[in-house]
Amino acid sequence: MSSLSDRLAAARRSGDRAPGSDPVEGAAAPEADAAPGTVSLDPAAAAAAVAAAARRVPTKAADPTAGQRRTLAATQHDRIEELKSSVHVELLKQLGPHLYDADMDQNELDKRVRAVLADVLGRQDRPLSSSDRARVTQEISDDILGYGPIEPFLRDPDVSEVMVNGPNSIWLEKSGRLVPADASFADEAHLRRTIDKIVSRIGRRVDESSPMVDARLPDGSRVNAVVPPLAVDGSALTIRKFATDPLTVNDLITFGSLSPQTADFLDACVRGRLNIIVSGSTGAGKTTTLNVLSSFIPDDERIVTIEDAAELQLKQDHVVRLESRPSNIEGKGAVTIRDLVKNSLRMRPDRIIVGEVRDASALDMLQAMNTGHDGSICTLHSNGPRDTLSRMETMVLMAGMDLPVRAIREQVASAVDLVVHQTRFKDGSRRITHITEVERMEGDVITLQDIFVFDNTAGFDGEGRTLGRLRSTGLRPKFLEKMAYSNVTVDPMLFHTDRM
Repeated sequence: MSSLSDRLAAARRSGDRAPGSDPVEGAAAPEADAAPGTVSLDPAAAAAAVAAAARRVPTKAADPTAGQRRTLAATQHDRIEELKSSVHVELLKQLGPHLYDADMDQNELDKRVRAVLADVLGRQDRPLSSSDRARVTQEISDDILGYGPIEPFLRDPDVSEVMVNGPNSIWLEKSGRLVPADASFADEAHLRRTIDKIVSRIGRRVDESSPMVDARLPDGSRVNAVVPPLAVDGSALTIRKFATDPLTVNDLITFGSLSPQTADFLDACVRGRLNIIVSGSTGAGKTTTLNVLSSFIPDDERIVTIEDAAELQLKQDHVVRLESRPSNIEGKGAVTIRDLVKNSLRMRPDRIIVGEVRDASALDMLQAMNTGHDGSICTLHSNGPRDTLSRMETMVLMAGMDLPVRAIREQVASAVDLVVHQTRFKDGSRRITHITEVERMEGDVITLQDIFVFDNTAGFDGEGRTLGRLRSTGLRPKFLEKMAYSNVTVDPMLFHTDRM
């Protein structure tokens, strides 16, 4: 048995051997010299041999696969972006003014764009895979014919709102909840081109001198854009989509927004020519409810709609749609909602429907309701039925008239018959929570009476969805007599508290 010093020396000699030599042989050789024909089983020697082998084996380099994949992906992405840019330029050269020809049919334009795309892509030096070719074709088509990276979300029926917070931040509303989108604009200039394309089609503009704009898409979807310097982190674009086929009263019943009994009651109220205000917060579904209420209007009446951006989708035959207009670049030529309400009184309307009352037009709306134009409907932002009337008073004062508050309240109490208040819950659902009668003045206060109220005592389920529903308070409204003058009656059982 060799001494400890001999074993250490053997381990050093084996460590100095050329890489690639057998570690077992290097460790066993000294033992063979010490005692020919024998094999040492000394644990210390075995440990030394293993240590020497570990020193001799070169350290394995970090796996290059992940890094290579990232590099290849970045290279491929850059190539795709470069290809898109060159194809885009070539497309503009070949089609030129046809892309902006208002008289050209959209389907014909789409065919020509795709034909030129296929030709240009076919002449590329480096071939594309079928998936890359399809991707490039779709993205360039969306840029030329649509609205760039947000076009797929506008086509998606599950997306109800698209919010762009600068070129690199896009959010979506799905089922009432906000989720980030896996998409972005190339840069701020790309986003600005998309905004300009949207607003220019309806004669609006947005630039540093007029950095905010309200517009709409051809399908009626509402668009709001704010550009720098007001938008600090890049242009902000918000698109609230509207279904091509508007929601009906049956859809709202299915969603739980209202019950069959309240639907029957509201139908009778519209046919009975009551003046109705639909109130609620932003995104509560006021415009959808206004659309549904408007569907109850008989076909033999003349309807005039007044909006900032035309969104209402009425199905009646006799509808006149008016839209306000902002001032031009010289600050002139603006036509406000108030101007349109005044003008509508000269158009022999049976019903006046105002998309949203938000300023001094409230005074003209009250005047219309009080001068024989019963059955008018409008929407208004507020937190509840009582706040709805308070906001109406405030907006009347914005008209600059030096009217006493009591006179305004008397006008409101005389003009408005019903407030339909809508709320958006945390689970994303939109529900009508109050159907309230506006009664009369008692002293200096307008008295209100709830006819239907949302009962939330059932709480929420395991996924946070509300289990409440609209219930009758058991009180019968006093405007039933007014409805009777229009030959409209209501089943008294609608107001029974135990009715489901």
